[in-house]
Amino acid sequence: ADAVLVRSATRIDAEALAAAPRLRVVARAGVGLDNVDVPAATAAGVLVANAPASNVVSAAEHAVALLLALARHVPQADAALRDGRWARSAFTGVELAGKTLGVLGLGRIGSLVARRLAAFDMEVIAHDPYADAEHAHALGVRLTGLDELLARAQFLTVHLPLTGGTAGLIGADALRRVRGDLRIVNAARGGIVDERALYAALAEGRIAGAALDVYAHEPCTDSPLFTLDNVIVTPHLGASTPEAQERAGTQAAESVLLALTGMPVPDAVNAPLASPAPNAADAEREAPVHAR
Repeated sequence: ADAVLVRSATRIDAEALAAAPRLRVVARAGVGLDNVDVPAATAAGVLVANAPASNVVSAAEHAVALLLALARHVPQADAALRDGRWARSAFTGVELAGKTLGVLGLGRIGSLVARRLAAFDMEVIAHDPYADAEHAHALGVRLTGLDELLARAQFLTVHLPLTGGTAGLIGADALRRVRGDLRIVNAARGGIVDERALYAALAEGRIAGAALDVYAHEPCTDSPLFTLDNVIVTPHLGASTPEAQERAGTQAAESVLLALTGMPVPDAVNAPLASPAPNAADAEREAPVHAR
């Protein structure tokens, strides 16, 4: 095959690349590239592209939905009423207005979440060492250091990629530096929030609640976190809308067509050194590295 288009379940590693000597492009119909060995592809001269903007609205809306559900105990109250219990006093929630929202990662999705929750009259602060100050100011967001964000946030929403630098970022040490009324939402990548440390903080009453859409190991159907009443969980639904899936497939297919015709691929994440595409000897084969 000259091209492979995958979603999240298919792994493209060095072995798969070695078995496809004609392969020129791998396109991921989605954002995350956890299942594609990009360095191995680059070494093999294979261009890798994703669809970085395909699910940003869906993911942002899901994060907001989780945060609202967390603030008002929506799933727990629903379950109680279906069980025949009219337990109004058990599910007293909190307002968002006037609360401090900490956004960890002010990229595409984090920015959309910040804009939406600012409309609830929340004070929005963010930590992102790569964020543009003018962009943050336009959103009405104040950039802070991680220590201040942890110390002040009453709601914390995570919007970072999983890397060596972000794995376990919200761990035991960070959770010792937060407010007792903190509620955490992670709809980004599992592993950024240390699930054992999170369980301990929740079980001991050191934070107020958490809502998770992603887990260190997926699929995850059994976790100590699932036993806690102050936790809301969903099975990685951030991109699960027909709109996001259609955009992801379309954008990935467009990247394949561009690559196979020797054209620059705006959504490329690497720039492999490879021979020019057939019938396009004068076309530039290398694609620009996708900007954050």
